Amino acid sequence: MSEVVLRVERLGKKYRIRHQRRASYTALRDIIAERARRILRSPANADGDAGAVEDFWALKDVSFEVRSGDVVGIIGRNGAGKSTLLKILSRITDPTEGRVELSGRVASLLEVGTGFHPELTGRENIYLNGAILGMSRAEIAKKFDDIVAFAEVERFLDTPVKRYSSGMYVRLAFAVAAHMEPEILIVDEVLAVGDAEFQKKCIGRISEVARDGRTVLFVSHNMGAIRRLTQRCLLLDGGRVRLDAPVQEAIDAYLGQASAGVAHGVFVRPRDAIRDQPFAALRISTKLEPDGDAVDRFDCDRSFCICIDYEARRRVPGLYGYLQLQRPDGTVVYEGDSFDGAQNLLGELGAGSGTVVITIPRRVLGPGTYTIYLSFASGLDVAGPEIDIPGIVGEFALDDSSTRRGNRRNGYLSVILEWTPMTLRTAPSGSAAAHEPAQRQ
Repeated sequence: MSEVVLRVERLGKKYRIRHQRRASYTALRDIIAERARRILRSPANADGDAGAVEDFWALKDVSFEVRSGDVVGIIGRNGAGKSTLLKILSRITDPTEGRVELSGRVASLLEVGTGFHPELTGRENIYLNGAILGMSRAEIAKKFDDIVAFAEVERFLDTPVKRYSSGMYVRLAFAVAAHMEPEILIVDEVLAVGDAEFQKKCIGRISEVARDGRTVLFVSHNMGAIRRLTQRCLLLDGGRVRLDAPVQEAIDAYLGQASAGVAHGVFVRPRDAIRDQPFAALRISTKLEPDGDAVDRFDCDRSFCICIDYEARRRVPGLYGYLQLQRPDGTVVYEGDSFDGAQNLLGELGAGSGTVVITIPRRVLGPGTYTIYLSFASGLDVAGPEIDIPGIVGEFALDDSSTRRGNRRNGYLSVILEWTPMTLRTAPSGSAAAHEPAQRQ
């Protein structure tokens, strides 16, 4: 049996959240009175009123082991504690309690461009980021050409990375981390902002790392990627490990957990899940018409729509939306973003609230149940590239009531194809026979 390279025992991480009272107007006498109260307040009550400070456990009593060569998926809803766990394992933040034992060199890709300096060129940042990850200059030089080829940034190698798009950032950051050849590779959901071809390339690289006998921890909302790459999954919920099981069992539990937050075609995000971000999707619903009632079951012969009620604090230049439709087993049957159309209008949205409507045409998807994965990103905004990642935000079902096979139809499509018999027309003597469509009765 392979050796244990990662052991986590009763790990916990606590944050102290301070709630400040907001007022539209504060008089000078109020400020003077508050200063006086602070001076007279006893040290035991230095933090103020008991209700003004709250302890929040992002992780609590987390324990598990990972052996050399394991590829482990970490899944869970937003706010479950996945990123906090990876930051502790990557030594970015310290735990409040518990312990972590790591054996071997660790490479982490947690946020796009972590360790990059915007004023330095791509070439300079490869050496800088490689050094931060623990690679020697000789090791970086040896792998330099492979890193550049993987990232596909040859033309922009001597351009400051502040002029890179979010996709170029992702490619370069992942290329450096993946070519470090660590004993343990930790990958967070940053791949969600890359294009489809790059995601396939990254998944292929992760597979190569796994085949080499190295250990991989992989966080993703893409259940198809989790199912292809991992053999085992940890399902986090509320900062605790709710399930440590084979991948399909964990995926089934996760999708069931995600759909539990959906009621009759409506998914409402809790306010505490939304940071002080410039754009956030607050309510997602599935409807026959944008101004109709929310429902969660449709017929293949009718088009329907996904309605996203949002709130924007300001305009987010370059904002775009990303959508995945997945089957219950995690298979991705559709993937696209708002750039697919003739014009991406999300980057023009101003401050305020509104609704974005995505229309699903009739007779495209086959009968069955689908989950909706949603995220928003920008390669031009200072808050990007990840602007808002609601994750799995809905579930709907389709019925096929007008064809002979109906809901027994296999496959992912319900497109109705024309079957046109061709009759043999008698040709004059010495000439080739010709075919023509049969006349419809």
